[in-house]
Amino acid sequence: MSPKPTVEAVPTSTGVHSALVDVEADAVFATLTDLARLPTWNEKMVRVVALPDRIEPGAEWVVEFAMFGRQWKSRSRVAILDAATHRFEYRTQTDDGNASFTDWRWRVEPEGVGSRVSVSWELHPRTFWRRVFFSRVRARQLARTEVPASLATLAKADLQIRDKPSR
Repeated sequence: MSPKPTVEAVPTSTGVHSALVDVEADAVFATLTDLARLPTWNEKMVRVVALPDRIEPGAEWVVEFAMFGRQWKSRSRVAILDAATHRFEYRTQTDDGNASFTDWRWRVEPEGVGSRVSVSWELHPRTFWRRVFFSRVRARQLARTEVPASLATLAKADLQIRDKPSR
């Protein structure tokens, strides 16, 4: 009997977006990886439900999203966290048992007096409706509005922190 072939998780949709921000790379990366503050720069995220004690590979967190007139919880797991190279990668999926997932890759690089924040994503829909309908809609939303808006808000959040007077 021959072994069954393994099936790789081939994404049905990928995207990349980057933006220049007037904030140094360490500060942007610190904000990006401050999981408690995620809803401050992701307008679709309602709240953080659970946080890990430490953010490190394997650590998980849960957030709640509101879209399409619904709310649901999403669980993420850190794959790579490298402060030296400003890389943050994780896999996220709904917390309802659906096998579909998205892989996210963030990179912050010094550029001029600020930095370039780059994010890429791969949607891996596993169920019929997510493959046929939802992933197409979701891919357009991410590329056209959500990711650009999040990057713009992330930059503003960093500027607000940097510009706060010390006490």
